[in-house]
Amino acid sequence: MRFFIAGLGNFYRRWKLAEEAVQVADDLGFYAAVFPDHYMWDRNEMPDRNSTLDTWVQFGYLAAKTRRIMLGTLVTPIPFRPPGILAKIVASLDVISSGRTILGVGAGWSRTEFDGYSEWNVAKTRVDKAEEGVRLIRRLWTEDKVDFEGRFYKAKGAVVDPKPVQKPHPPLLFGGVGPRMLRMAGRYGDMCFIPSWSKIPFAEAKEMVEKEAMKRGRREKISFGAGSPNVQGGRFDMKSLAKNVEDAVDNGCEFYVTAFPQEDYVPVMRQFSREILSSHTKQTKLVTG
Repeated sequence: MRFFIAGLGNFYRRWKLAEEAVQVADDLGFYAAVFPDHYMWDRNEMPDRNSTLDTWVQFGYLAAKTRRIMLGTLVTPIPFRPPGILAKIVASLDVISSGRTILGVGAGWSRTEFDGYSEWNVAKTRVDKAEEGVRLIRRLWTEDKVDFEGRFYKAKGAVVDPKPVQKPHPPLLFGGVGPRMLRMAGRYGDMCFIPSWSKIPFAEAKEMVEKEAMKRGRREKISFGAGSPNVQGGRFDMKSLAKNVEDAVDNGCEFYVTAFPQEDYVPVMRQFSREILSSHTKQTKLVTG
């Protein structure tokens, strides 16, 4: 079992906490730190909800301050940026971090940020764009020169060089909860996070991903994870969290995503490391690529 820390967000007011927590997590042996990738938020009533830092810029800084921890998004709305530019950003970070990036894949949900920075579309179109974007990104990461003619995106002689350090490419982490995104995870994903709020039961969602993966001969290429990127219900209980981790192990999960209380994030993370992480961490690496 590998453990991902979450819940730090990319709000400007949390930057100092994120800076400290990720470095401590690196020392403690957490596998990854995952941040959301949003500029503006719909589902948040806080007055400073749009005072954010670019997540990929934060990762560039954190990569220089850490040695082992993976840095990834949970998740990036693929249609929000031109996929070619995103491919270049992630490849560059993978190079300077010596192969420690994870690209989270989502279709986007915050209309506010799409209206402000991109183009908002209905859900079906956003998912279509996400899949086409993933196909283009994968080609840019693995081919010397790319010509691409899609419904939404085009590329003529596009080159991403240097290539990512991780081969065949940085892992793709899917976190969508709808049937189409789950099936897409089976087709392209290296990791699939099935959150606690999914309307589709965990076992059913996992089976949906596995069936799609088996059709393409890649069932062994995807790892599953559970947990939550936020403290649920505003209350944190270490005993309940330990039980949830055990349930995730029983459900065949290879990684677990957890957040800690904002007011004492680092001390509680240290406690989690002593009481839970040390007894569950194995030396086997997640299946990626």
